[in-house]
Amino acid sequence: MSPVRGRALVCAVALGVLSLSGCHRNSGPVDAGPAFLRALWLPSVGPTRYDPRQLPGKVVLVSFLATWCFPCLADLPTLEQLQKTYGPQGFQVVAVGMDIDEGRVLGPFADHYAFPFPVLLSDEHMRAGQSAFGRIRGLPSTVLLDKRGRAVAAWQGVEGQSDVAKAIEKLLKED
Repeated sequence: MSPVRGRALVCAVALGVLSLSGCHRNSGPVDAGPAFLRALWLPSVGPTRYDPRQLPGKVVLVSFLATWCFPCLADLPTLEQLQKTYGPQGFQVVAVGMDIDEGRVLGPFADHYAFPFPVLLSDEHMRAGQSAFGRIRGLPSTVLLDKRGRAVAAWQGVEGQSDVAKAIEKLLKED
């Protein structure tokens, strides 16, 4: 894919996600922050502790994945490296498992690999496209949220770490 076409795809996906930001399910406390952050009030699996109240004020990379998705699995080392590199600066990766088995596979998977970021179980509302993120049409899909919880970029498929890293670095510098 050419760089211009890739950027156009990123912009198109981001606009699609942003246009759906009014659609969300009512879960978590009312004061949980913007709709994208409220949509992440989901149960977690694996050893990494998760408190969605700690997300506001951080740059958050939300990665939608599934254990059966080979490109998703190939993207996991990138997510780990991004978390290790930028986590101390106010950045957080959050993986959302789109498996429909209620954690029977995702839970042991997250335990085994002990990711340095939380792994959340999607619910039927999210899988049906009834959250701020809208319908997730392909895996992996990634949405980058700024410190205010607004979606500022989105990617579908495996992205190069350098492109994502540049976007993260820019957001971390913003107030």
